Amino acid sequence: MLIRTTVCVALLAQVSPSSTGEDGAADLVLRNAVVHTVDPARPRAQALAIRGGRILAVGSNEEVQTLVGPETRVRDLAGRTVVPGFDDSHAHLLGIGFARLDVNLRGTTSYAEVVERAAAAVKTRRPGEWIRGRGWHEEKWSAPASGSVKGFPTHEALSAVSPDNPILLARADGHAVLANARAMSLLGITGETPTPQGGEIIRDSTGEPTGLFVDNAQGLLGAPERTDSERRRALDLAMDECLEKGVTSLTDAGATEETLALYRAFAETGRLRTRVYAMVSGQRTMRAVGRPEIGLGDGFLTIRAVKLYADGPLGSRGAALLEPYADDPGNVGLLVTPPERLREATRDALARGFQVGIHAIGDRANRIVLDIYEEAMNEAALGESPRFRIEHAQLIDAKDIPRCGRLGVLAVMQGIHCTSDRPWAPRRLGEARVNEGAYVWHKLLSSGARAINGTDAPVEDLSPIENFYATVTRQDAAGRPRGGFDPDQRLSREEALQMMTRDAAYASFEESRKGSIEPGKLAGLVVLSRDTLSVPDEELLGTKVLATIVNGRVLYESPELAVNSGPP
Repeated sequence: MLIRTTVCVALLAQVSPSSTGEDGAADLVLRNAVVHTVDPARPRAQALAIRGGRILAVGSNEEVQTLVGPETRVRDLAGRTVVPGFDDSHAHLLGIGFARLDVNLRGTTSYAEVVERAAAAVKTRRPGEWIRGRGWHEEKWSAPASGSVKGFPTHEALSAVSPDNPILLARADGHAVLANARAMSLLGITGETPTPQGGEIIRDSTGEPTGLFVDNAQGLLGAPERTDSERRRALDLAMDECLEKGVTSLTDAGATEETLALYRAFAETGRLRTRVYAMVSGQRTMRAVGRPEIGLGDGFLTIRAVKLYADGPLGSRGAALLEPYADDPGNVGLLVTPPERLREATRDALARGFQVGIHAIGDRANRIVLDIYEEAMNEAALGESPRFRIEHAQLIDAKDIPRCGRLGVLAVMQGIHCTSDRPWAPRRLGEARVNEGAYVWHKLLSSGARAINGTDAPVEDLSPIENFYATVTRQDAAGRPRGGFDPDQRLSREEALQMMTRDAAYASFEESRKGSIEPGKLAGLVVLSRDTLSVPDEELLGTKVLATIVNGRVLYESPELAVNSGPP
């Protein structure tokens, strides 16, 4: 059950800061728990107290009992586990909500199933109404689509089930879109349409578009804008999902001016329920914003970074490589932004006080980004680290791995991407290249670099539990392969938890306020059904989020959490 902050309910922690008495008593006490604090000074505790939205004390049951007053709500967790609220360092908040509103194609096992779901949506729409969907991934299908070109499906079957409704179906990674004939006709796309720089229009043997548009070519697909009500609904749905899955903070990797305006409006009216660290989308948006905006809406919204793009994804062969693709000789991927423009935008960001995060997946793109960051740091003679970020850092040449540590660059990776992509990545890259530099979390940490973990939702599921499992086992949900992909790159449970809490807070300049359970820090917490630092690997995925606490208030509570919220 979700508990909105605008609704007054009498559950365990619905206590406002103003209700705290002057006797020093806590608003809420959690006791008889396994508390993993991610605080090196005291890694584990049994109980904690919250007052005024912040951690008041951490310790044993007896130590925290002294802070219980007449109005204190006490919760006996009966041995359940408490960890800092999960902080997703790279996701797309509105995309998570739109995935609930649009045709959900995640988990499809064939192109026929994709077409079937689209056909079902057509039956519920008016003729001429645009239909959107997302989540298909041809590498995860049981067999290639009939008549596929470069491994990708073509529009014919989709066009057959929807002759009147224009359809746009985004690939799971959001870097490729399949359009039906009606959509291409309305948008004036023909065999004569030129391919934009940094993109690709997949064409058949006659030169006609197959309906598949990659990276910058997606700019040709100008569907009607989302309505204000759709956007507000998507944001509420996205925050619902965050709370259900224990995500108390999220870095939105690429927010437009319109999206930023929506976030500000929610922040000003107290409707944000997940803390948002917004990366503005591109240099133009950064210039429109002007300067960072920190701590809006009682600290729920910070706009402090800019998201730029060096290349595209590996799956659609848009990742920029040093050597050609193993399954497409002669193709070295795409640089979606010229390096000189990335250099200019990076300098501009430093001058304005913005953190820089550049999307780089291929080894060529990662090298270019590291060069740009090193040049910028030398030019600016920076004293304090700018905390430059590489978003994804999926494939890094062996020569460049130590540079991440030396330059203090944050490798913002996705544990779940490894187990999702690793089964087919060797077809793109060859086994040797994968083994050397793909998804090399342990190599990066050993080099002194900071690796940060996110999900890239809705590309992957938002679930921190699934992401944690992938990071520590490098296995898929079925436990394959036995021992995990490249087992030497697995991380320890403690390392994985720190990446998703304390290190994530560092990546957004908020390590002094959140990311660990310490007195004085914000009370963002998650109650789990199992101890994720000790249960066997095979039990990790069965872990459930029982409660999500933000600013000391329980904004999500599972019915499985027994009610015992009164004074002792």
